[in-house]
Amino acid sequence: MNVHHLELFYYVARHGGISAAARRIPYGIQQPAISAQILQLEDALSTTLFHRRPFQLTSTGETLYRFIEPFFSGLPEIERSLRGGAAPRLRIGCPETVQREYLPAVLRSLRKRLPNLQFSLLSGRLEQLEQRLLAQDIDVGVSALIGKRPEGIREQELIQLPMALVVPEKSGFSAAEKIWEHDRIDVPLLTLPQSDPMCRLFQQEMRKRGIDWYPSLELGSIELVTRYVAEGYGVGLTVDAPAVNPEGTRLLPLRDFPSVPFGVIWMGTLSPVGETFVEEARSVARRMLGV
Repeated sequence: MNVHHLELFYYVARHGGISAAARRIPYGIQQPAISAQILQLEDALSTTLFHRRPFQLTSTGETLYRFIEPFFSGLPEIERSLRGGAAPRLRIGCPETVQREYLPAVLRSLRKRLPNLQFSLLSGRLEQLEQRLLAQDIDVGVSALIGKRPEGIREQELIQLPMALVVPEKSGFSAAEKIWEHDRIDVPLLTLPQSDPMCRLFQQEMRKRGIDWYPSLELGSIELVTRYVAEGYGVGLTVDAPAVNPEGTRLLPLRDFPSVPFGVIWMGTLSPVGETFVEEARSVARRMLGV
């Protein structure tokens, strides 16, 4: 058997398919190349290792995966062990807003304690970060925390941020309640995707109040929400925090709405680097909001 073919099969089996494996393999390789080499492995073994649609390992594939998984999954750990005094590393996942407005201050504080720290960043919202953790693609995630975490994922709340509506600066709205005091709301609502924790929390509260107001436009980041509000496309859902309302907009706090909890998620036991990250993340969050 070709060891490289076994490595490709390991990624395919671990991530549930060739396309998912292509996104996770830590070097550039296209799906057709993976597929061709998996076929070569199956030819060499005279067996089928998995069904393609839907993906499912055969009994032979299960046997092979159980045999090779400890070796390939253990390579990062043995690399760290053999490198000994190598610089500490941390793989961080969080939304782009967090990467731009919050994370630089955390990393500055972290590097005062760990001068040789090396880190990498991945973008994503809560559900995506949870999948990244389960796939061992990141060490920690920073996100809004709503609902229950998947089995194996732990969390620690850092701070709670109040929700707010962002409106065009020249709009006539003086308070959020003025928008839904009429029987029918004609103002378009701009939000993050409805699966986002903040959107879910907002809609839960609106249902409690018997108010129907659903997104007219879903956008990929808070920056896009506020940008489209500034251009006059509607009213946006955001958080009342520094640097979230650009020129041409203003915030209407949702004071009697529940706040959005933000925190850190991780798998298993945090490494010493991860623990230090959580400490600094909490300190910076509270300092930025004057808590």
